[in-house]
Amino acid sequence: MLTIALSKGRILDDTLPLLAEAGIVPTENPEKSRKLIIPTTQDDVQLLIVRATDVPTYVEHGAADIGVAGKDVLLEYGGELYEPLDLQIAKCKLMTAGKVGAPEPKGRLRVATKFVNVAKRYYAEQGRQVEVIKLYGSMELAPLVGLADKIIDVVDTGNTLRANGLEAQELIATISSRLIVNKASMKMQHSRIQALIDTLRSAVESRHPS
Repeated sequence: MLTIALSKGRILDDTLPLLAEAGIVPTENPEKSRKLIIPTTQDDVQLLIVRATDVPTYVEHGAADIGVAGKDVLLEYGGELYEPLDLQIAKCKLMTAGKVGAPEPKGRLRVATKFVNVAKRYYAEQGRQVEVIKLYGSMELAPLVGLADKIIDVVDTGNTLRANGLEAQELIATISSRLIVNKASMKMQHSRIQALIDTLRSAVESRHPS
């Protein structure tokens, strides 16, 4: 059995057409089904529906052979995974943001984010002392109520930032979703997984000719 870990939402919506090119189609709608393990039209392939931040964990520990995860999640996670293919889907940017026109704070910078490891690496590379405050959501609130000077978050249109009097500032990384593979699975099922990677690569290239 080949197990593929996916998360609901934009990544799932954008990944299913690519998998369909490889003949892998879920037999139930993952967005509507309450099942977390979804069979597919191939008897020996199943989908696991997990939280986006958990996809790398399932893949690294072998509970799934393959997964699709945003680069933002992978940067935060670290871990030992193969990342053979950029699927060119669910594109956005990981950026710092702060109040419009606010001066740079003196002394130690306070940064609110769910990307704690990314934040620490980013500011360490700049040689800046920062206090990183872990939040799980509603990042935009932190600068407005004085919890933090800046936030680090994923930015798509920037509309939410603007609606809350914030502006995107420094680009940390350009984000898209990546195919990730468990290292042991790559050895044990190499020809099968490589064939899937090749099919997905062709599907991506047909959509995004260079």
